[in-house]
Amino acid sequence: MTDIRSGAPPTRGSLRPQLAASRAHWGLVVMLFAVAGAAWWWSVELMRGMDNGPWTSLGTFGWFLGVWVVMMAAMMFPSVAPTIALYARMSRNSRLLPMLFTGGYLLTWVGAGVVAFLVGVAGSHAAGGELAWGRAGRLVAGAILILAAGYELTPLKNVCLGKCRSPLGTLLRSWRGGWSGALRMGVTNGAWCVGCCWALMASLFALGVMSVTWMALVAGFIAVEKMLPWRRTATFGTAFVLVALGLLILLAPDALPGLTVPGHDSVPVMSPMEG
Repeated sequence: MTDIRSGAPPTRGSLRPQLAASRAHWGLVVMLFAVAGAAWWWSVELMRGMDNGPWTSLGTFGWFLGVWVVMMAAMMFPSVAPTIALYARMSRNSRLLPMLFTGGYLLTWVGAGVVAFLVGVAGSHAAGGELAWGRAGRLVAGAILILAAGYELTPLKNVCLGKCRSPLGTLLRSWRGGWSGALRMGVTNGAWCVGCCWALMASLFALGVMSVTWMALVAGFIAVEKMLPWRRTATFGTAFVLVALGLLILLAPDALPGLTVPGHDSVPVMSPMEG
C-alpha cells in the first residue's frame, strides 16, 4: 500500500494521506468546518442557561436527539474532515458520495445518542434519587472520569484510534461502490469513531452534557488524539487530565473551574423551555 500523494509507503499511524487529500479537496474541508462552526453557534444558543451540571435530566427523547445531532456535528466534523476528504479523493467524487459518507458517519453517532439516552433514563429510574449530587452523584461522576481515563490506555482504544487516524487501509479493505456503499462506509467509519470516543463522551455526561465549556474540552481531546502526530503522548495526556478532573470532583468539586455543582436537593431537569 502506498501513500496516495507520493507513492512512498505510509508509516504506521501516518497522517500524510489525509493531509494530502485535505489539500486536494480543500473546498470540502472548508465546508465541513463551516458546518461545524454553525453547529457550535447553534449549540451555544440551544444550551444557553441549561448547564445544571452533572446528571441534568435529558428531557424528552426528540429534544435530546436534536441537540445531540447538532453537538456531534460541532464536535466531530473538524477531526473527521480529513478522512472525508480522503474518501472523496479515493472515490473520485467530490460532491454526492462524500456527503453520503458524512451522513452515514453522523448516523452512527445518532445511534450512539439513542443508546446514551436510554442508558441515562434507565440509570436515572434505577437509581431513584441516589444520583443527587449530595448522595452518590458526585462519586459516580468522579468514577466515570477515572474509568474513562483507564479506557484511554486499553488495546481497544488503541485499535479504534488507529483506524480513525489512519483510515486508508480500512477504506481500501471495506470499499463499497455507489450511493449505498458510501453510506455503509460512513457508518463503518463512524463505528470506529464511537469505539474511540465513547468514554470521552461519557466523561462529558459526568461533567455536564449541557455545558459548552466541557463540550469544547472534550472536542479538543478528540481533535488532539486524531490529528496530532504524537499519538501516545496525546492519549496519555488525555488520560492524565481525566484522572485529574475525576479526583477534583471526588475531593474538591468547588475548586474545579467551569464545573456547575448541582443542587443537593434533587436532580436538575433540562427541558427545551428552560433558559
